Amino acid sequence: MISNTFTKIYKNAKMTLIYVNFLFQLSYVAEDEDGKIVGYVLAKMEEDPEDQVPHGHITSLAVKRSHRRLGLAQKLMDQASRAMVECFDAQYVSLHVRKSNRAALHLYTNTLKFSISEIEPKYYADGEDAYAMRRVLKDFKDKSTKDTSSVKAIKDTPGKKDKSKKDGDTSKEKTDSTNKDTRES
Repeated sequence: MISNTFTKIYKNAKMTLIYVNFLFQLSYVAEDEDGKIVGYVLAKMEEDPEDQVPHGHITSLAVKRSHRRLGLAQKLMDQASRAMVECFDAQYVSLHVRKSNRAALHLYTNTLKFSISEIEPKYYADGEDAYAMRRVLKDFKDKSTKDTSSVKAIKDTPGKKDKSKKDGDTSKEKTDSTNKDTRES
């Protein structure tokens, strides 16, 4: 059951309701060839942005350890970002990451081209600071004006048969785990 899963992840009931509410808006999963979930991105649009600029926010990104370094995180993030641009005209996407999470920081800055916008002191419940990060979505805007088709799922290609799909979508697209351009560093 979804709510039980989220209650285990987010012990705060209010946070659970927020994530369940936004679960299907801009969230995607990656599945292996047996249909087991090996990664996901939970994303949403900010409802009342202080700066009045439409933008999205990544609330959670995870890839199973055995499926890391195959480009899944980048594909999930790119898919969510593309949907933010095409559906909501988002200008940028934001996220928070623990200052101590070096692996995630490397992924966000080097592979996904996020930049640190500020440090938020004591952001996490245990008192750890967070980096607030942003990624400008101009490249996705440029591509979406050239390509007027709907959000595209990852194309069938040779390689590991992982599937990336939007929650609720019954299509079974495969990801290209051999494409050097999308490999995580």
